[in-house]
Amino acid sequence: MNRRPTLLAALALTATAALTLSACGSDDDSPAKDKDTIAGADTGDKKSPSPATSAPASDDRPKIELPSDLSYTFDWPKTGDKEKDAVLADSEQSIKAVDQAIVKQNALDKAYLYYYEGEAAAETQKFVQDYVDHKAAITGSYRFYAPEVNVAKDGTASLSYCEDQGKAFVKYLETNKIKKTEVTAKSYVIYHTSLKKNNKGVWVIQKIVSQSGSAKCQP
Repeated sequence: MNRRPTLLAALALTATAALTLSACGSDDDSPAKDKDTIAGADTGDKKSPSPATSAPASDDRPKIELPSDLSYTFDWPKTGDKEKDAVLADSEQSIKAVDQAIVKQNALDKAYLYYYEGEAAAETQKFVQDYVDHKAAITGSYRFYAPEVNVAKDGTASLSYCEDQGKAFVKYLETNKIKKTEVTAKSYVIYHTSLKKNNKGVWVIQKIVSQSGSAKCQP
């Protein structure tokens, strides 16, 4: 499963097939899917969003730039353990990298592929492509909290964390319309990720599962 299977608003393909990208537990319908949309194609919006967050490009790490209408709060302080802190830092960038792919409308954006491999990369590609097909992006605020990280001696790690999607919404690019949804229990999502340290020293995500409405993540 990809990083945010319950992210943002639910987008419907047609009256007979619903596709959940997620968010705040909404099941409202959206315009029908554009069958002519190609993965990674330009949305036609010539305005470049002003960057709000940018990860410094160290070594060959991709630079991540996100528009000013997106904001992030990561309430996961440093642990004091070098490897655990590296897992947290790389995971933060992986989250933002997926959002950059959505904003750029590119299901094969190099930034998220830097942090995702195998099953996780394949599912994330499908996830981003759903946004591209619906000509939809994201806007609002995200908060991540309650991290639990464990690092094994064999170069693997696990990370669980919560996400508050209560102030995150879908934005349709053709109309610039924002689809706001009510905050419900499903606005709070728990994620469980499996990672490994690659030969570049980067903690990459191999697998990810999630559960919306997690009791652990409720305020």
